[in-house]
Amino acid sequence: MLVLFETAAGYAVFKLLDEKKLQKTENLYHDFESPDAASKVVKLKHFKKFEDTTEALAAATAAIEGKMSKSLKRLMKKVIAKEAHEELAVADAKLGNVIKDKFNISCVSNSAIQELMRGIRNQMNSLITGLPEKEMAAMALGLAHSLSRYKLKFSPDKVDTMIVQAISLLDDLDKELNNYSMRAREWYGWHFPELGKIITDNLVFAKVVNFMGFRTNAATTDFSEILPEELEHEVKEVAEISMGTEISEEDMLNIKYLCEQVIEITEYRAQLYDYIKNRMTAIAPNLTILVGELVGARLIAHAGSLLNLAKHPASTVQILGAEKALFRALKTKHDTPKYGLIYHASLVGQSTPKNKGKTSRMLAAKAALAIRVDALGEETNATMGMDNRAKLLTRIKLMEDQNSRRISGSGKAKAKWEKYENKSLIKTYDTSADSTLPSVPKKRKLEEVEVENEVVTKKKIKLEHTVDEEEAVDEVSNLTIFKRCSANVIALFCGEIDFYNSWARPVHSIALLFGHSVV
Repeated sequence: MLVLFETAAGYAVFKLLDEKKLQKTENLYHDFESPDAASKVVKLKHFKKFEDTTEALAAATAAIEGKMSKSLKRLMKKVIAKEAHEELAVADAKLGNVIKDKFNISCVSNSAIQELMRGIRNQMNSLITGLPEKEMAAMALGLAHSLSRYKLKFSPDKVDTMIVQAISLLDDLDKELNNYSMRAREWYGWHFPELGKIITDNLVFAKVVNFMGFRTNAATTDFSEILPEELEHEVKEVAEISMGTEISEEDMLNIKYLCEQVIEITEYRAQLYDYIKNRMTAIAPNLTILVGELVGARLIAHAGSLLNLAKHPASTVQILGAEKALFRALKTKHDTPKYGLIYHASLVGQSTPKNKGKTSRMLAAKAALAIRVDALGEETNATMGMDNRAKLLTRIKLMEDQNSRRISGSGKAKAKWEKYENKSLIKTYDTSADSTLPSVPKKRKLEEVEVENEVVTKKKIKLEHTVDEEEAVDEVSNLTIFKRCSANVIALFCGEIDFYNSWARPVHSIALLFGHSVV
């Protein structure tokens, strides 16, 4: 029986001298307690050494996947196929099935074979001659690192933990730097308040204060390395007429210490930003091309790692960082946010407010693909990111052109079917252009105006006659009523008419006289 033994240095083929040893596996380890005892059980027949680590990695990965590597195929054809009548002991049953199908060799893999492999591995350095122990250990260590890197798709340049810590530190530095700068401005403002209005940059302000000290030193201080000539002249003029209070040497010493801290933190922040830029280019080049270094680093830090970010869909990448607004919108049944951290990307920022939502959605879709390529791909170039960025720029430009065309109305100038029209030379009269409304002359003749004036005058005269006749009738009726009323009143006082039976007549007459009706 032949034994196929796999090592980090190569393939070894042993000849099992006593097959009866496999029947008593409980005592098999006694036969491998010493090199002399092991040499009585197995004998090295052939050893195929790997040329380099790449070949060893290919053989190991093929064995893990249950396949035959090229070096193993050459070994089988050269050594084992000549003795096809013998059985072959292998450690992996899947590999044994592949060898049996390929070379028609009977393969054995059971618990007894595993004990035999364990014994051979115990005395490997003595059984395989011509291979020093240190070299074997170095090759095993190199193969272990290469195999682990292959299995985890891991590269030493892709340590995203550094990115997570660095971007968090950068945010903390920005907060502390702002606090220190505001404190220095307020503190030194008691002595020289006009300087804070002249110099707006915090770093330049700290350098000027640290270099000048008291405002009385401004006239003799050379600011040419810090300030431009115009600002330098203005600072020196204002320092002579400043309304600030006087401070002691100890106060100025502490202010200078604070300004030194501002300068050092600013310089370290610039160094840290360069570090983040380089690490992002190495870890996620495609994502960096699409969204930039800081936005990409914040996305990775928010997700926890690059691999976790690769598991998110594009819709999650789009609103990553806006969880509070999202859950608040879902709770109140309002519109959900359109973007989160991705809003600070340059492609979204250069879009118009109307197209920011569409741009963020398209950018998130391409960024999700770029993240998966960076996290799980074997290539480290940024070709995919540059291609997608060019497509996004073209799409954004197309959207802007469509919006401008809608505003100007130039899109309706030409119909789509215009090129299919046949231009005829025969012209016909278009009856649809005729107007069916009666024509009214713009100017009237003098005779028509005079006739209209006469008609209006006659109507006015007739109306006046009617009003006069009505007034005359009313006067006659009122006079008649008054006469009747007077006669009744006189008859009442003379006793000619009963008071209780005829009291209503004069009242009725008087009411009629004043235009009222009595029931």
